[in-house]
Amino acid sequence: MARTNDATSGASVSTDPAALIEAYYDAGWTDGLPVVPPTEVSIADMLKAAGLRGDEVLGEIAGRNTVVVADKVAINAVMAGCRPEYLPVVVAAVRGLCHPDFAYHGPASSTGGSAMVLIVNGPVAQRLGINGGNNAFGQGHRPNATIGRAVRLTMMNVMNTRPGFLDRATLGNPGKYSFCFAEHPDDLPWEPFSIARGFAPGDSTVTVYASNSLYQVYNQLAAAPEPLLACLAGALGNVGAPNVKGFNQTLVVLAGEHAEILRARGWRRADVQRFLLEHTRHRVADLKRAARLPGAVEPGDETTWRYVFESPDDILIVCAGGRAGSWSACLPGWGNKWTRAVTTRVEETR
Repeated sequence: MARTNDATSGASVSTDPAALIEAYYDAGWTDGLPVVPPTEVSIADMLKAAGLRGDEVLGEIAGRNTVVVADKVAINAVMAGCRPEYLPVVVAAVRGLCHPDFAYHGPASSTGGSAMVLIVNGPVAQRLGINGGNNAFGQGHRPNATIGRAVRLTMMNVMNTRPGFLDRATLGNPGKYSFCFAEHPDDLPWEPFSIARGFAPGDSTVTVYASNSLYQVYNQLAAAPEPLLACLAGALGNVGAPNVKGFNQTLVVLAGEHAEILRARGWRRADVQRFLLEHTRHRVADLKRAARLPGAVEPGDETTWRYVFESPDDILIVCAGGRAGSWSACLPGWGNKWTRAVTTRVEETR
């Protein structure tokens, strides 16, 4: 029999899984795809794997009068199809969403339709088989798919972030179903992303980041960092991107061939960040012609530059994807400095 709570009360008490799946969908407790009906046993197994009591508070969403407790997250992880050992990663991500720096309400509720991107680093990624290699953003890996899905179901069923209600996305994006990947651990051109975020070697972490979209960047001919990064700067600074004010974060994901160009030339993460900061810019005149800034074009606008980023640290850089193929990706952040990416340690039971 399905356990009942805020997310599942009112569902059919039928023991037929197909009937329960339909009941959960009719009640609005799914993301549109079938879910795994939770049971007392499956919920208890989830909590045990994370060393949590059901009534433990994992975080609060300020301004929404929402308290997130472990029991509710475990239920949604079961529905998403997680294995119990995945729950510590889900919990770390949920704690990140609740952190004041993430400022949940803005990216979760705005018309921009942000996906909550989860970047996993450290031993837990290898232990659970979270994909950071070929097709890192795509299908085929249960931990990637179900961990990200569990976070979205928790957002819907615990934080009440439902389409048309507290989720006001104009278009949304497919990453809102699930967007979870690992940084590739091999042949990094610099320290792992988690260490750059202030964590120790050997720590397992999850970074939560609100991204409006994803677009791949192709460059097959670049053999040196400067032309490759000039190409990335052009992608980051496209006039239709949400950010023209110069203050939000962005995420750059470098796949194998592009990362190797930087590694071979000895470029550090900070070198890449500074280059992208300096080269991602627009003339004010171009922004006005595209109606991204108000007012008529003035003579001085032709030689006045508007930079897309304020600080090198606004440019987050992760290495993931296949070792072959001349691709990287840009994931522009939700367009406001009120939200910042948050990295949380994964607390595992021993």
